Amino acid sequence: MNHTPSDAEQTSTAASAAPSVPEPRLRVDGLTVRFGGLTALDDVSFEVGRGEVVALIGPNGAGKTTVFNAISGLVRRAAGDMRIDGAPAPARPTGLVGRRVARTLQGLGLFDSMSVLENVLVPLEARSGAGGRGRRGDAAEQASGCLGRLGIAHLAAVPVAALPYPERKRVALARALVTDPDLLLLDEPAGGLGEEDIDTLAEVVREVAASGCSVLLVEHHVDFVMGVADRIVVLDFGRVIACGTPDEVRADPRVEEAYLGIEPAA
Repeated sequence: MNHTPSDAEQTSTAASAAPSVPEPRLRVDGLTVRFGGLTALDDVSFEVGRGEVVALIGPNGAGKTTVFNAISGLVRRAAGDMRIDGAPAPARPTGLVGRRVARTLQGLGLFDSMSVLENVLVPLEARSGAGGRGRRGDAAEQASGCLGRLGIAHLAAVPVAALPYPERKRVALARALVTDPDLLLLDEPAGGLGEEDIDTLAEVVREVAASGCSVLLVEHHVDFVMGVADRIVVLDFGRVIACGTPDEVRADPRVEEAYLGIEPAA
């Protein structure tokens, strides 16, 4: 006697056969941050998928860097939830250790008296501890490979203080990439760069995303953002006023009004 599956059985079978949707690399839900009586972020929500490039843009003071600081555990959340690969984001910066999250800073944060290679070795040594000679040799090889990836291997022995600004920016990026992060936070990576360096940076960001790393960046250089981002989140006075593809954001009149660096589509 043949068995005819019931509706419930068919539903269960279909559900088990359906491919599971992976957690976004980063999920920010209802993030609110207050400094005294000032609300810096108000109910901010967005996601960054795996291998996706998402840009945060908006006027000065919109709350972009505060988002980064909240993700990094540098500021306390008044409300909201943040998850990295489905697990709660740490409440303190030390909680990021082992979470494969890397961040660059506006001020770069490099050690001027140290060489380029020594600067890039810092995060590797911090993660591995003192280690033995073999470990240090592996770290040096990994750091050298990262410098080569960014076209600055020939500067490995040069003190950072002797470098022009564009090369210093590359060193800062190498120091973030050398840990092979799953989530990379870039704080104004194109700031102070010429067009040729910005084009090179865009290529690197695309390559990083293609490797599976998710990228969240804060940036004022609109052409760079429009050329490299899969999606854009626009903040104004701590609130999300638009979110979508570059074309969708460019055509949004709310963005034109709040952020005059973007011209509306014709």
